[in-house]
Amino acid sequence: MKHFLFILLLTSSLWGVNGKEILKKIDALSTLSSDITATIKLTQKKNDKITIMEAIYYRRDSDNAFLIIMTAPDNEKGNGYLRVGENFWMYKRNTRTFQHINRDESIAGSDAKGGDLENRKLSELYRVDTNANGSEKITEEQLGNISTYRVELVARTTDVTYPRQILWVHKENFLVLKAQAFALSGTLMQTIYYLKYTSIQGRYIPLQQIYIDEFDKGNKTVLELSGISFDKIPSHIFTKAYLENLSQ
Repeated sequence: MKHFLFILLLTSSLWGVNGKEILKKIDALSTLSSDITATIKLTQKKNDKITIMEAIYYRRDSDNAFLIIMTAPDNEKGNGYLRVGENFWMYKRNTRTFQHINRDESIAGSDAKGGDLENRKLSELYRVDTNANGSEKITEEQLGNISTYRVELVARTTDVTYPRQILWVHKENFLVLKAQAFALSGTLMQTIYYLKYTSIQGRYIPLQQIYIDEFDKGNKTVLELSGISFDKIPSHIFTKAYLENLSQ
């Protein structure tokens, strides 16, 4: 995917918007007032091999909770990823064990991370980076034919998917259209494109995302959501016991 990027080197003060406001707008758009259940399809290309994985996805933003239960292929079936509050576990069905993990944990070996599927509070996890003169690293860019804010972020905490990110945020609706993730060394590790969103009660959920591995060139994962329901999810779903019972 190649986009002609026309960069306008303007400071945020000229637009009447600052980094804190941009992050809060992104957070407000992505935080759901209702539960969500969906089917996840992960199509991974790695070393010229295509692997398709599927899972059931439960999410409740009011409790900062989500659960992913792998349903395919057979070697992943029954494995899971459970987050409740600040606790995040990976469950392995064959050993019936839980392992405490961080947001940067890969989902079933794909390019998608655990932190990509939670309700991320960007304003809590990141701050906008600044130049030597103290001005925020925000510029205007054209992403294709869309006007965006290009926002450079640095992490406030170590428990993030990546310590540095650059976001391309739609100027009109503040949806994230593209992200690049960097290691502390400054090495570009991953590029993410958010290709399709759906809305519910003024909130937005990405339906299709492409994760491009910039370190191992040629590898990528397409994540798609379908079969979305906003019905209330029973609270026992977000428990270790529920995952264990599925293994019996």
